[in-house]
Amino acid sequence: MTQNTDPQNIAKKSKKNIVLGGKPQWLKVKAPSSVEYLKTKKVVKTHGLHTVCESASCPNVGQCWHEGAAAFMILGNICTRHCSFCDVTTGRPDPIDLNEPERLAQAAKAMDLQHVVITSVDRDDLDDGGAGHFANCIKKLRKLKKPPTIEVLTPDFRNKNGALQLVLNEKPEVFNHNIETVPRLYTKVRPAANYNYSLKVLEQAALADEEITAKSGIMLGLGESLEEVFEVLEDMHRVGVQYLTVGQYIRPSLIHHPVIKYWSPQEFSELGESAIKMGFQRVESHPLARSSYHAKK
Repeated sequence: MTQNTDPQNIAKKSKKNIVLGGKPQWLKVKAPSSVEYLKTKKVVKTHGLHTVCESASCPNVGQCWHEGAAAFMILGNICTRHCSFCDVTTGRPDPIDLNEPERLAQAAKAMDLQHVVITSVDRDDLDDGGAGHFANCIKKLRKLKKPPTIEVLTPDFRNKNGALQLVLNEKPEVFNHNIETVPRLYTKVRPAANYNYSLKVLEQAALADEEITAKSGIMLGLGESLEEVFEVLEDMHRVGVQYLTVGQYIRPSLIHHPVIKYWSPQEFSELGESAIKMGFQRVESHPLARSSYHAKK
């Protein structure tokens, strides 16, 4: 039976699916322990790398590492911004590790990765926001005997003249920059970011080269309304985003933004169907979906 993806119908159902208190069953995952998971963990540790899988406490780390996939987090693991949803440490970052691009490439080779995801903390302390380091990582990966396809998940590089272009010049197959939430919640959730500027970043990526696919994602459960979510999806599609991820926000600790609502798997499924009808090429919309989840697809 075809599900009704009309926004008003989803909104009516959503009022019946609010779950307060404990985490619902569909968000519970097994602790990672497989041999393949441990192999991935060893490669990451051996090469002295960080992953957003660990630093941001991603619930999919067990599954992704079991499958030999990892999202490498460059430029250290200390962020210059303090977003209320994020579990990455905030503070004064260490200097750039100039050998990191080479180690990342060797780790990708050791894991025989066909698709590599590179993300980073925000580095507002750097003149280019770390964009040049992203470019160097891409260059090193391209020099491998069997170069993987490359996906970058970047900060906004806000107010860093020419920074974004440094990354786009290297033509990663996928350029990802997350919108994260609806505009009304930015001051609480992403106080150092700007919604319209993030849209501009995505638009520039979409227009930069036909070989680059623009991607973005949002979290649900921070206090947004369904109508606001649809407005964000329309904005993203308008600026050229083709790949979309929609997942449930999970509170890392009591000092982080509270979960206002747990959206049901059915709501995520219907929202995903609506996004496809809007014109998005590929959509991952379910409670455990994250930016780099199933990225190879």
